[in-house]
Amino acid sequence: MVGTDALQIDVLGEPYHQRVIELPDDDEGPVIATLVSRKAPQPTPKAALYLHGYNDYFFQTHIADFFIERGYDFYALDLRKYGRSLQPHQTANYVSSLADYFPELDEAARIIRADDEHDTMVIFAHSTGGLISSLWAHSRSHTGAVDGLVLNSPFFDFNTSWMVRRPLAAVIGRVAGRLPKRPFGSRGVSLYGQSLHQDYNGEWVYDLSWKPVSSFPARLGWLHAVRLGQQRLRAGLDITAPILVAHSSASFHAPVWDDAAHEADAVLNVEHISRWAPALGRHVTVVRIDGGKHDLTLSREPARQRFFSETQKWLGAYI
Repeated sequence: MVGTDALQIDVLGEPYHQRVIELPDDDEGPVIATLVSRKAPQPTPKAALYLHGYNDYFFQTHIADFFIERGYDFYALDLRKYGRSLQPHQTANYVSSLADYFPELDEAARIIRADDEHDTMVIFAHSTGGLISSLWAHSRSHTGAVDGLVLNSPFFDFNTSWMVRRPLAAVIGRVAGRLPKRPFGSRGVSLYGQSLHQDYNGEWVYDLSWKPVSSFPARLGWLHAVRLGQQRLRAGLDITAPILVAHSSASFHAPVWDDAAHEADAVLNVEHISRWAPALGRHVTVVRIDGGKHDLTLSREPARQRFFSETQKWLGAYI
């Protein structure tokens, strides 16, 4: 049974509010998600729902500013075991199936459309959130739940060569059944994380307990869940709503810090994103952003503004 608590002031302070979505317990105990909201100055039938990536949560208030200035009410969902929703008894950022996120997306959509009376809902999603929201939009396409998707560097494939990807996926699939929460790979301060946070080489301030620079470890069960989700997408989805897929024009591959990490995607292979974008549905627009980072909204200027400008043009044309 899914339940939703009353509105309260969010950790960001006014004008941001949050409501806790209580979800069925899993093998670790109680589970919640958190829906953050900020209303436009005037009543509006339009809403935007932001969905974060892995090792992430909603803190990018300039995304809310962008939508508010264009007459949208703004919402952001911290998924189970992320950010505001992470509980002490939980394995951070972990699920064994991407469909586990569908109940909180269903409830967020219900609140936005039924409780808050919006006729239009656009999803604005980053990285893993782009993969999750695509699978959810496909599964709910018959309901008209989504009027458009803006996917910011969606996680459509792992950033390794095919020669590594295929045998590695098979090994992960076998071991994940026995040791689903076993960490995969070593942890260290990521070059991407360094490019973001103000304490390193970036310009942004956020809660490092919710978005550590070293990243929460990826676990075998989660990796297997992502792989299955990617395979489903590549088999072809049927999202009827228009979709904007945006990514950097280049990937960053160096093993040590270089300022070039500010001008490229240091997480994914951007060619993978372009390759698989047409599998989303019938109406897909792909845009490359010169100088963009993995999270295009956290890019340096002018790349950041280029991304928002492309999003504005797309919204004006299709929503």
